[in-house]
Amino acid sequence: MATETVAKPRTSARVHVQKFGTFLSGMIMPNIGAFIAWGIITALFIEKGWLPVPELGGFGTNAEGETNTGLVGPMITYLLPLLIGYTGGKMVYDVRGGVVGAIGTMGVIVGAGIPMFIGAMIMGPLGGWTMKKIDSIWDGKIRPGFEMLVNNFSAGIWGALLAMLGFYAIAPVVQAFSTGAGNVVQFLVDNGLLPLTSIFIEPAKVLFLNNAINHGVLTPLGVQQSLEQGKSILFLLEANPGPGLGILLAYMFFGRGAAKASAPGAAIIHFLGGIHEIYFPYVLMRPLLILAAIAGGMTGVATLAVTGSGLVAPAAPGSIFAVLAQTSRDSYVGVILAVLLATTVSFLVASVIMKTTKHSDETDLGNATARMEQMKGKKSSVASTLTGAGAATGGGVGVLAGPVRNIVFACDAGMGSSAMGASVLRNKIKAAGFPDVKVTNASIANLRDDYDVVITHQDLTERAKPATSSAVHYSVDNFMSSPRYDEIVELVRESNTEGGTVPGTEPGEGTPGGASGAGTAAAASAGAGTRGAHAADAPVDTAPGGGTATAAAGTGTSEVLARESVVLNGAATTRDAAIDEAGRLLLARGAVDEGYIAAMHEREQSVSTYMGSYLAIPHGTNAAKDHIRKSAVSVIRYPEGIDWNGKQVKFVVGVAGVNNEHLHILSSIAKVFTDKQQVARLEAATSVDEVLELFGKVNA
Repeated sequence: MATETVAKPRTSARVHVQKFGTFLSGMIMPNIGAFIAWGIITALFIEKGWLPVPELGGFGTNAEGETNTGLVGPMITYLLPLLIGYTGGKMVYDVRGGVVGAIGTMGVIVGAGIPMFIGAMIMGPLGGWTMKKIDSIWDGKIRPGFEMLVNNFSAGIWGALLAMLGFYAIAPVVQAFSTGAGNVVQFLVDNGLLPLTSIFIEPAKVLFLNNAINHGVLTPLGVQQSLEQGKSILFLLEANPGPGLGILLAYMFFGRGAAKASAPGAAIIHFLGGIHEIYFPYVLMRPLLILAAIAGGMTGVATLAVTGSGLVAPAAPGSIFAVLAQTSRDSYVGVILAVLLATTVSFLVASVIMKTTKHSDETDLGNATARMEQMKGKKSSVASTLTGAGAATGGGVGVLAGPVRNIVFACDAGMGSSAMGASVLRNKIKAAGFPDVKVTNASIANLRDDYDVVITHQDLTERAKPATSSAVHYSVDNFMSSPRYDEIVELVRESNTEGGTVPGTEPGEGTPGGASGAGTAAAASAGAGTRGAHAADAPVDTAPGGGTATAAAGTGTSEVLARESVVLNGAATTRDAAIDEAGRLLLARGAVDEGYIAAMHEREQSVSTYMGSYLAIPHGTNAAKDHIRKSAVSVIRYPEGIDWNGKQVKFVVGVAGVNNEHLHILSSIAKVFTDKQQVARLEAATSVDEVLELFGKVNA
């Protein structure tokens, strides 16, 4: 696996929007089951439902002449907002914050008299945050025996005040906002402008803002509309599976290589499973295909508007089964037609784009996705750790202190791509003979720092790290057949094998493993060292063949590092010259041919091999493994230092590896570079023997 280093990133506006959107959707997503339950009861038992029941649907009068309350009204007025308020408060300040947030939400509910989803999304987090701040005032100052008294009364008093604040101040504002937003939606519908929302929704989906849009904005507005009209078109603006299906069908007919081969499986997962994220990489390979998604989305929305169709509740996930299950009784024709027409238009537009534009790199879906993301100006998820920012943000690389027992696959919502990825990985781990290893899925907003391994899409890794700084992180670029899954299985195998505890690794993103596998062992051992040297946060590689590069003793071969391959005073003064010098030492050993040195430069041009702590480990690309004849390592010291992409490098370790033979030496080297005293000894060494002694008996 190749290391990946890029320039120091700035936190983009997209990441900030993602975080805010994830927080909003994080209050809705755990409660989707309650929304579905309300939708089923509504579809069945209201006056216009399939099985009208006055006592349940809330219509007609009882024996006393009073209007039946039913389940529909109380559930949407009280249950759903209270669940949202509790969840929002719990996200900020655990159960205590959830309770106070729910109390505050009750004030908004009663004050407004209408379903207060937006009010709940305000009062819940506000209650949790303010309670947390209040508790910090007397933290550690309460006399023993009085903790429960203070905690209960402080939560009760503050909750009561928040409820009154919600009743008198927040409710009128939110009610006015909800009314205004509803009027805007109605204006768009009345003037035939609602399809234009696809111009914003479809690109936002590909940028992982889909759940923020659907459940953070459209669901609260849609529920209000559904309560008033019995259905809402808003539930299907983002959830329509048609646009994505059309694009995948176009790849099935006109794609090439791995993209074409994987499209049928992706289409099944997308359309039947409702995991829309599965088609995002296909769009990123050809950015023009976003036009197909927009055209399909607009067609679907227009069809719904013309036929007056809608859903009674959110369709989550966006499977055709979920869509049909939540379709209003009078909307089946319109909804089915909206999905079919959206698919058709998307397919036609995508087909034209694919037939009229040239593209020769579809044989590698992962690489194509990474290149498209680079063209869009996206930063690497490991960039912050390479520049030292990871330590400040809590986004470092964890270290395995024992066997891997708990793995989580996290995504934006926790029930889409993560569920599918967890299923695939769980089966692989069971097939490998480790059924007791727990593999679950969760949303990033609900991650805890008690996992051994965290797996995310490479777009989301940066957001997952702060909450799980002690875990080993893996980034994937597709959810069907990522090579990372095999690497994780190998990590599980080695960590659960006697004597096989594995230091933490963090595979780089996007591209397949490099030929040498240099980085894994280095960064693996580096994880055990200090953060200040940056090596602990460096990206890592995997060895050829898909095995995780763990630094287990006994994997080295004789003379991987030979005396003649250690130079105390390098002659190079530039990065490229240093790569040449390290490569020439490998060439002189007969370990590689001339083509490997060229591949070392190629690797450096695409991904920096700077590891931190004055260390760089140049090596070849994955395609260069045919240029390797045997495993070897060269070590060159540059006392005056060399500018390596803006970083100072004093030690250059050239690597060529066959299978895992070189990993033991890399582990030893990494351990040295995480110890400041050892680095100082290396800088002061006056003989090759001193260098070899510091690295230990690496050739045993």
